[in-house]
Amino acid sequence: MKVLQLGKYYAPYRGGMETHLSGLCEELKGRVQLEVLVSNTEPRTVREVVHGVPVTRCAELVKVASTSLNPTLPLELSRRRYELLHMHFPHPMAVMGYLGSVRPRRHGLVITYHSDVVRQKRLLKVYGPFMQRALARADAILVGSPNYVETSEALRPHRDRCHVVPFGIDVSRFVRTPAREAAAAAVRSRYGGAPLLMGVGRLVYYKGFDHAIRALREVEGAHLLLVGEGPLRAELEALARACGVSGRVHFLGNLGDEELLALYFACDAFVLSSVTRAEAFALVQLEALACGLPVINTALDSGVPFVSRHEESGLTVPPGDEAALAAAMRRMLTHPEQRRAWGEAGRARVLAEFTQARMGERVLAIYREVLAARRARG
Repeated sequence: MKVLQLGKYYAPYRGGMETHLSGLCEELKGRVQLEVLVSNTEPRTVREVVHGVPVTRCAELVKVASTSLNPTLPLELSRRRYELLHMHFPHPMAVMGYLGSVRPRRHGLVITYHSDVVRQKRLLKVYGPFMQRALARADAILVGSPNYVETSEALRPHRDRCHVVPFGIDVSRFVRTPAREAAAAAVRSRYGGAPLLMGVGRLVYYKGFDHAIRALREVEGAHLLLVGEGPLRAELEALARACGVSGRVHFLGNLGDEELLALYFACDAFVLSSVTRAEAFALVQLEALACGLPVINTALDSGVPFVSRHEESGLTVPPGDEAALAAAMRRMLTHPEQRRAWGEAGRARVLAEFTQARMGERVLAIYREVLAARRARG
């Protein structure tokens, strides 16, 4: 089976879609003839092999509204021969490249619909009709949670072809070892043994880190460790100073894998304070739960509360409700036995439902169904 994956970027580029795509390719590379076509972050095309996966990174001419423009992508797409094309949305350049490709479309088309376009309304007015054309051509549309299938207006006309395939992670990466326990102990010592909360993600509006910082005012003695970079860093640092918690909010920037694992094993709870459905799933919840770290998340109309369930692997609060968020933080930190029980239940749920291996099996089964149906139709 020849499969072409068409995404935005690819590892080592970090992001939710990119993490999913590289993880999926790791699972599929020994079972299908696989190739990946994505954007570069530079104005040149690069062809390379990443962990056994052939990857072409198309030259990026410019970036507009967080969208890469890659003039060579349609041509690269037209040159390739494959039985099945797997596209990852939202990705305006991929849609335009696909619709503009000169190659006859005799292949199967699978689309993973990662999230709606939430904030970029002007882009959606232009991109939306083309996205709908591509969705209408899809043999199967993969969505990470049942919640998103039910609440996405863009998916409403196509629900009969939607399949819930939860995203998964490589759980073998999140195993406690003596070295990691020692690194975690060093982290706890660094902050004087204080209660530790952590969040991971780009410092952008929809992550709601401003609400977490304000909530921290009502959580005595706790420290909040924020991992990631983004355009709001200076604004969030100023907010922490204004709230009088700058000594307890720590901006750690981007970290390597082992540094991040040390935090997961050191902290008492993970905080996902996102405020819009732009947070469609939050793979970082899976990483935290895989480490046995309970989660405080928000009741978005997306896959977020599907991943970590209220009173099962943590607590869920209304988005933007700082009083409720502070109360959840206090409850989590003052009930260690409950916290451990939630962490254990969360890890068990990840092992049962959200492994990379299980995700790969589900996707491969859909590939086979799509191609079998197309052959039966002649």
